[in-house]
Amino acid sequence: MENAFPRCRKCSEGDLVPLSDFGSQGASIEYKAWVCTNPSCLYNIKIRNGDIIINEPISDGSLHSYRSGRQ
Repeated sequence: MENAFPRCRKCSEGDLVPLSDFGSQGASIEYKAWVCTNPSCLYNIKIRNGDIIINEPISDGSLHSYRSGRQ
């Protein structure tokens, strides 16, 4: 089965999965961030106010359900 998400190029072990968020007006913003699922890597790319932010510290709580479903 082919992987639906791109492989992380930093660690080559995890997948980059998209995360969504809500804007200041409550509208959903899809693919606001991409995060590596490898707990020892957690490379991430985020968009905030039009700026691209790379490797800002994140909480791995949002990845818990993804990792649980992949085992």
